[in-house]
Amino acid sequence: AMRLRLAGAVLLAAAAYYVYLPLPSGVSEPWKLMLLDALFRSFIDAAHSLGVCHRVRLLNRVVSWVEVIEARSSPTVKVIDSSLGGVPTRVFQPNGDSRLRRGVIYFHGGGWALGSARMRSYDLLCRKMAEDLDAVIMSVDYRLAPEAVFPDQYHDAVAASRVFLSAELLQQYSIDPERLCVSGDSAGGNLAAAVYFCLVSCSNFLVHLK
Repeated sequence: AMRLRLAGAVLLAAAAYYVYLPLPSGVSEPWKLMLLDALFRSFIDAAHSLGVCHRVRLLNRVVSWVEVIEARSSPTVKVIDSSLGGVPTRVFQPNGDSRLRRGVIYFHGGGWALGSARMRSYDLLCRKMAEDLDAVIMSVDYRLAPEAVFPDQYHDAVAASRVFLSAELLQQYSIDPERLCVSGDSAGGNLAAAVYFCLVSCSNFLVHLK
């Protein structure tokens, strides 16, 4: 009985150590978040150990299953899935008159391995930018690791941006060639900066919206 109690205490301590995750004090229901994180890590590690697939690929599949949504227009913004230079892109175009608008090409974050322009969070973000900035937003789905390795992501970003700057596309979406912007978050911000320095010599390519 003593050995069973000791073994149980050791297992309980090990489980608590595995589950515990330092979190900011303002997080509500921290233990629920810790348990979900531990469950998710266990699932990923088990799948990788069994050789089901690469853990990053599996993580992306799970995130996509939960987060990816179809392109749906609203009364204020027209949303379509298209491509720029062969790179999948979700376009957010404000409804209304045909006056020239700002144009933004956006690169999502995710360490060049996770994320998608079709995820609910990025879809909502780009919708809000389209509404608040009265701008045409083009959110780019560049290739991801592990299938794509650097500099594939950079090449996709540059290819999409070159088409974004073309006179044909600017005319098609009624974008003002003097009010263009490149933007992104996290790893997407890195791509945005790299694209800007690559294309800075192109006329009418500005780092800030006017």
